[in-house]
Amino acid sequence: MTRSVQALAYARPSALEPAQSGQLLGLETSGGLTPRGAESHPRFFSGFLTSPGIAARGLLAVADVASTRYYQRTLPASLDPVVTGNGDRLRFESFSGCCGVYARLDVLQDGLDGARTGHGTTNVDVNNPLREALSRIAGDDPLHLRVGPDEMAVTTLDGPVVEKKVPLPDRWLRGFAEAQVVSAGFDLRAELPAAEAVRFLRSLPRSGNASRGARWVVPAGKTLRPTTRPVAGAVCLPGPERLVALQRVLRHATSLRVYGPVTDGAATASAWEVVLPGMRLTLTLSPDASRGFSGEGGVLDALATDDAAADAELVSVLLAWEPRIDTADLAEQSGLTVERVRAALTRLGTAGRVGYDLADAAYFHRELPYDADRAERHNPRLVAARQLVGSGAVVLDQGVAAVASGDRRYQVREKDGMLSCTCQWWADYRGRRGPCKHALAVRMVRRGAPVAGGVR
Repeated sequence: MTRSVQALAYARPSALEPAQSGQLLGLETSGGLTPRGAESHPRFFSGFLTSPGIAARGLLAVADVASTRYYQRTLPASLDPVVTGNGDRLRFESFSGCCGVYARLDVLQDGLDGARTGHGTTNVDVNNPLREALSRIAGDDPLHLRVGPDEMAVTTLDGPVVEKKVPLPDRWLRGFAEAQVVSAGFDLRAELPAAEAVRFLRSLPRSGNASRGARWVVPAGKTLRPTTRPVAGAVCLPGPERLVALQRVLRHATSLRVYGPVTDGAATASAWEVVLPGMRLTLTLSPDASRGFSGEGGVLDALATDDAAADAELVSVLLAWEPRIDTADLAEQSGLTVERVRAALTRLGTAGRVGYDLADAAYFHRELPYDADRAERHNPRLVAARQLVGSGAVVLDQGVAAVASGDRRYQVREKDGMLSCTCQWWADYRGRRGPCKHALAVRMVRRGAPVAGGVR
């Protein structure tokens, strides 16, 4: 696994401290992007939380995911959560070390009592002493939240900093992009009222064995019941023990929403959203506990097109830290079709520049505070496909393509808009994890990349 080191520099540790009007939760920020450009310690919010105890537990749940590996647990991993200010809300995001669980806490306008939030994205320090302090918050005593340095400190940040150096796997970066692409294909499959939500989630195991494979549940009235096979309307529940972070907020839940794609019988990703007063906590699970989002391949087609690269550059200048991106509006502003806008947004997602909110059924703007361009450069199938194209390994002939790879030749055919291949990858996954490198190379050639011989 390719790794780099991410350096996070904070002016001081985040802390929960006594204040004149209750307590002050000061979340310190590292470098990030805002409408004013790059800032070392951006400031996004200063005001009160309307449900401080619930917000504390939600933030702990996001931190739980960031510090957990749900597969191969012997390898520790942790990265401080990412926070985005979107003007009317704060979004706290994290990804598990195994790349199989994406978590997001949306603190909405009703959950914030104070000035409007700023705009931008950065990491926030969540250290062990802060976790312990947050776990002791009880009741709804006033809690002032400050995201970023206080106003007085903004001009005096030239002193010592607290620095964390975190190993950052490239597949972790790709996971953010893939989770966004996968979520955009989900629909609401079930919604449980509070009592049933609590009953169902508390019935799930808190530990498990990844070799057991996926489980399935099917909506039945106001609840979900297990089923042994993916019947019509069923939702995949892969690795149910990976929902354990939701336990922190269960007693405050007002409902549980379940999202997923229409199943074809194979295990799929799914998203589980606990609705809370003034906020939402969502966990998105990869199709298997042993399978991270980074290998799903949902972004490959968008990355392979020159049009999407140019379109993404155009669309990016129209983003304005909006909490809900309307693709029709972007199409009108850019002069592109909605389909090209969606492809451009997918490409922007590979750089961490957009996410997807299931409750709003809309993309949102963010700028992840690390070098996410590596997500494209280190995608093995994309790199391999470009090498095949560059070496002239693709020959098109009457709708059937031949691809020479090593000492073997593969045939790629198109049916109903999907490219199939005679390689082992296609035999194993049949398109469920994105195109193989041979089909991806063929698609590149058809869109204008140079080839040796054959038909253009």
